[in-house]
Amino acid sequence: MLAEFLQYLFTGITIGATYALIALGFTLIYNASHVINFAQGEFLMIGGMATVSLMAIGVPMIIAIVLAIILAGVLGLALQRFAIAPAKQADVVTLIIITIGAAIFIRGIAQIVWGKGYHVMQNFSGDESIRVFGAVLNTQSLWVLGVGAVVVVALALFFTKTLTGKAILATSMNKEAARLVGVRTQMVLMLAFMVSAVLGSVAGIVVAPITFTSYDIGIILGLKGFVAAAIGGLGSGVGAVVGGIVLGIVEAMTAGYISSDYKDAVAFATILLVLFFMPRGLFGAKVVERV
Repeated sequence: MLAEFLQYLFTGITIGATYALIALGFTLIYNASHVINFAQGEFLMIGGMATVSLMAIGVPMIIAIVLAIILAGVLGLALQRFAIAPAKQADVVTLIIITIGAAIFIRGIAQIVWGKGYHVMQNFSGDESIRVFGAVLNTQSLWVLGVGAVVVVALALFFTKTLTGKAILATSMNKEAARLVGVRTQMVLMLAFMVSAVLGSVAGIVVAPITFTSYDIGIILGLKGFVAAAIGGLGSGVGAVVGGIVLGIVEAMTAGYISSDYKDAVAFATILLVLFFMPRGLFGAKVVERV
């Protein structure tokens, strides 16, 4: 019984860490521009698919990973520069629709380039598993958790210790005031989209050996990342991490103890439950309205 519980727990934490990385991308874009970027899942797909393709033609894994991350970053810059920036005077709903259109476009190109099949990627450190009280832990799960932890710490240091990170925070708080004190807000937004794309690609790469990858994998994982961000509170980095882990564990427990048929349904039921009682999520900022 304990082994079974631990197995589901390990699975939930692993996939939850992936959701957290995706949710951090949503949070970063939301903080910088108050736009929900529904193309975030496609960057996850680009990371995994590009890495697999490069390795298939003989590129060493580490170089393939770096090139895939660079590709995703360039696509993030292109999305902001050629789709979001020209429509900067549009309302938020219009910008969200633009990101949905961009996601469909990227997915269509990916289908043409890579086809509809699933692609397998080898584990980073072999196929050996670790046994913990009878439960089996894939070594790739440790990579997912380790990379997730490193990314969270790196982002925290980036926002608190660097001028660029502080510029992004300033832009998120008050774009006009940030511009008046010399912050190049357009460059900040481009950087935010690039970093968000990199986060998505990293998530796609580390999880690819576990889930496999395909041209349309970004749809459901992107939505789950958004659910995680909303559960934690859009705009909260801590909330993105907690929301991702909570969602992953709830999904795994549901699939294990009830049925995998309800795994996706319970994710969206969770967000409804949380937002019903806490409309701004678990860690959402409190808003004070002066009347």
